[in-house]
Amino acid sequence: MPEPARLTEATLPPEPLELFAAWIGDAEASGMTDPNAMTLATAGADGRPSARTVLLRGVGDDGFRFFTNRTSLKGRQLAENPRAQLLFFWREIGRQILIHGKVDQLSDAESDAYFASRARESQLGAWASEQGSVIESRDALLAGVAEAEQRFAGEEVQRPPHWGGYIVRPEAIEFWQAGEFRLHDRFVYRQLDDRRWVAERLSP
Repeated sequence: MPEPARLTEATLPPEPLELFAAWIGDAEASGMTDPNAMTLATAGADGRPSARTVLLRGVGDDGFRFFTNRTSLKGRQLAENPRAQLLFFWREIGRQILIHGKVDQLSDAESDAYFASRARESQLGAWASEQGSVIESRDALLAGVAEAEQRFAGEEVQRPPHWGGYIVRPEAIEFWQAGEFRLHDRFVYRQLDDRRWVAERLSP
């Protein structure tokens, strides 16, 4: 893949989602595995941070979507403190994006629609796994899958009530592009009260 063009004030689009779409398109074109993988950082009421990797499952003017078990640690933390930061790091193309914003749960209808698009095995796994809880063995997990398979034998797997989607509504989006001798290019878009975006260059 050719060296990416320099990130400059002159090349910044007025809207950050336009640049995000271009960059994730470059990541997909590079052939890397899971270009939609992103680190999700959350913190609960106690302020203790935690991070994990999830997959971006949709992006629009209203924000960035992902789906998970809502009784997991991230789900509990988001219930206590509905803010998060997302990080895309694409080593192969020397770029990363940071997104900070408020988080809302997606509607049941949108969660149902995405759940229905998943492989049946993944749907059954969502019923079997109490994400993050202690289990005695892998056999216990597989027994849960078998139980779910029996429960939904011959019919569609319904979405578990504890499983659903979230949307991160961005307030700030930072774009970082690697430069020689660590003289990287960094720009942050911040959203103003009137929903317009302003972009500023940051020191690397």
